[in-house]
Amino acid sequence: MEGGNSPNLQLQQLPLATAAVSVQPHTDSFSYKENLIGALLAIFGHLVISIALNLQKYSHIRLAGSKDPRAYFKTKTWWCGLFLLVLGELGVFSSYAFAPLSLIVPLSAVSVIASAIIGIIFIKEKWKPKDFLSCGLAIIGTYLLVTFGPNSHEKMTGENITRHLVSWPFLLYMLVEIIIFCLLLYFYKEKNANYIVVILLLVALLGSMTVVTVKAVAGMIVVSIQGNLQLDYPIFYIMLVCMIATAIFQATFLAQASQLYDSSQIASIGYILSTTVAITAGATFYLDFTGEDVLHICMFALGCLIAFLGVFLITRNRKKCVPFEPYISMDAMPGMQNMHDKGIAVQPDLKASFSYGALENNDNMPEIYTPATLPIVQEQHGSKGVSAPPYRVLEHSKKE
Repeated sequence: MEGGNSPNLQLQQLPLATAAVSVQPHTDSFSYKENLIGALLAIFGHLVISIALNLQKYSHIRLAGSKDPRAYFKTKTWWCGLFLLVLGELGVFSSYAFAPLSLIVPLSAVSVIASAIIGIIFIKEKWKPKDFLSCGLAIIGTYLLVTFGPNSHEKMTGENITRHLVSWPFLLYMLVEIIIFCLLLYFYKEKNANYIVVILLLVALLGSMTVVTVKAVAGMIVVSIQGNLQLDYPIFYIMLVCMIATAIFQATFLAQASQLYDSSQIASIGYILSTTVAITAGATFYLDFTGEDVLHICMFALGCLIAFLGVFLITRNRKKCVPFEPYISMDAMPGMQNMHDKGIAVQPDLKASFSYGALENNDNMPEIYTPATLPIVQEQHGSKGVSAPPYRVLEHSKKE
């Protein structure tokens, strides 16, 4: 009797065990605590990164304005900035192990907000009232992102990552991304399509793979620290190599873009494109929005749009100030004729695009710096046939 009842007992216990296994991921998928830890780590990391970059910027500015012959990397301020930069990157890196990828990526707007505020306080950058509105929009968007972000959590084990890697949604996404990347690279290299959107789209496509691999590597390291070793899986080293390779190529394209376009344009357009592509990659690879209701998804999308608008306005309003450089007006010298005198084009007029002595555009130069030209006055000295050389008199009207 006991031998006959033991198979029935085993069959009755098996559904209970499977049911217990299926309930555990469901309870973990709504862990707001892990979301909060990841979001706080990301915000902390981006704040520290912005402080570090402004410290290094302050070091360069102070050396440029002094007679200190030392190089920038020999100053304590620059090394302090480098240490904080590494600390901030570690904070952002570890945040991917706790919160979904689609929640962490848009939080890079915190770095733009913090850099703008720190620039006002410490570097004395000028701000207009509309800049406060831009920061307010970015902060509201960030709040909506944290509040309505996805709550899908999964143990980053080697088996789970391998299963996601060979899933058909991600394989289809990779096929589309590779085709788009090859087309953009062809137009960029062969057709000289050096448009900022083309370059930053290449950066965004590479960046999406970078954040996917970063989450996998960071998650497997955290799981290994918790006691379940994952470093002996080959997928860990595959993800590590892909993370380093995509980050290097991403930095290469960013360096090329910085040589062609202003940093404010790169920051705003790059943030919008990289965030959009990275959220798409996270939703495809890690299934971030699985089980989320329509309201949370719509509010999350609204937060992204508001954050995009805030970052765009912040970077658009922060234009580089072109300092006034004194120049020598060649037509103020005796004996020189102006291009309007008797139709002889000898010297360029001061209203032209450029003037001698400085490579600065003077189209929008204030009137206080614009010399007034008076007619040539010839005086008779001695005989009637001899005339004095023409002189041009410059007057500066001081208008407060």
